[in-house]
Amino acid sequence: MLFRLSDLPEVRNFAAVHARAAGLPDEEVTDLLVAVNEVATNAVTHGTGRARLRVWHERDDVIVEVHDDGRWELEGSPGSTPPPPHATSGMGLWVARSLARWIGFRTGRDGSTVTMRFGGKGA
Repeated sequence: MLFRLSDLPEVRNFAAVHARAAGLPDEEVTDLLVAVNEVATNAVTHGTGRARLRVWHERDDVIVEVHDDGRWELEGSPGSTPPPPHATSGMGLWVARSLARWIGFRTGRDGSTVTMRFGGKGA
């Protein structure tokens, strides 16, 4: 699914439909939606203004991938440090990391991709 900032409600709906169809429990669907919203918002506000969402499942896992064509220099482990007290921005990847069972980042000439796993029984 291709999207822009104005499409975020459809992005969340698309992800929810796929997560529920894969059998993810409601509580985990909620976590997935918050994480997807944070990562998708980052993609269209810090990337090129448009991005792509993919959702699929493997066994008990629901995998979500958000890709944009922007370039991003990875430093350390994005989202692993909590934002400072009273922060009003800069917490999206930290929130996503805290809600996803696993999160990975790829950057390069073809853009930036954040992949998250939800559900499942192992790492």
